[in-house]
Amino acid sequence: MNFQQLRIVREAVRQDFNLTEVANALFTSQPGVSKHIKDLEEEIGVELFVRRGKRLLGLTPPGKELVPVVERILRDTQNLKNIADQYASREQGNLTIATTHTQARYALPEVIKQFKERYPKVHLTLHQGGPAEITEMLMQGTADIGIATEGLHVAPALAAFPSYTWHHGIIVPHDHPLTQLKGLTLEAVAEYPIISYNEGYTGRAQVDRAFQKADLNPDFVLSAIDADVIKTYVEVGLGIGIIASMAFNPAKDTGLKLLNADHLFEKNTTYLAVHRGTFLREYAHQFVLMLAPEIDEGALRAAAESA
Repeated sequence: MNFQQLRIVREAVRQDFNLTEVANALFTSQPGVSKHIKDLEEEIGVELFVRRGKRLLGLTPPGKELVPVVERILRDTQNLKNIADQYASREQGNLTIATTHTQARYALPEVIKQFKERYPKVHLTLHQGGPAEITEMLMQGTADIGIATEGLHVAPALAAFPSYTWHHGIIVPHDHPLTQLKGLTLEAVAEYPIISYNEGYTGRAQVDRAFQKADLNPDFVLSAIDADVIKTYVEVGLGIGIIASMAFNPAKDTGLKLLNADHLFEKNTTYLAVHRGTFLREYAHQFVLMLAPEIDEGALRAAAESA
């Protein structure tokens, strides 16, 4: 049994049992992949994959039992390397952050600037995606830290920590009738076409829930994953916008006005998450503390490193 065989088993599951894709992902040949699988099965004495001819269709019952063990072995192997690197080169390495467009654009710039000033030799990769993609990257070990409002805190394999809270706001042109109201209400907002985030992104569920509780059915004419897109279409007159308040910049968004809607929608919590059982380098811990100083570092270490 060797690590390449274990990597192939893990990659076969990730690539939906397509051996060509497994070979491409691991920079090897398809016949080599098939031979490694066959050798491993002969060594342990059971078949791991359901087959139809030369094609893999899925996992056998023993295969389903083995895959979590393979994941754990490979994760701990990476942990060994991370521990060694921690003491060999404390302030250089790689850190991959998976986050949403909103967090990357509006919440992280100052933190990343501070981090790079402190750790100039750490190569930082910022991957932007949806909550499901961020969760998947953490599960597969292709991201070290995930940051999102949705999804992360409900995945059992992830250790998630509240990072900060924020509210939605209403954006309108300066001459919009809503700017004349003394008290903004959901009923008044629902009278206009609305542009906001896609479902599952940036607290959209909180917005929908507020309208449902008020028994209102507003017209969402356009949805997007990026606040800048929403602002663009508000400026051209397609509707009013509901965005994260932090995404509004008075100095840049001069054609729009932000209306406070803290009383209309519940506050949102953005979470920071890591995969349980993962050893984080010291600079990764420092990134977390720069973003959310209130997180207890001991609790972070304990949660992250416990399987």
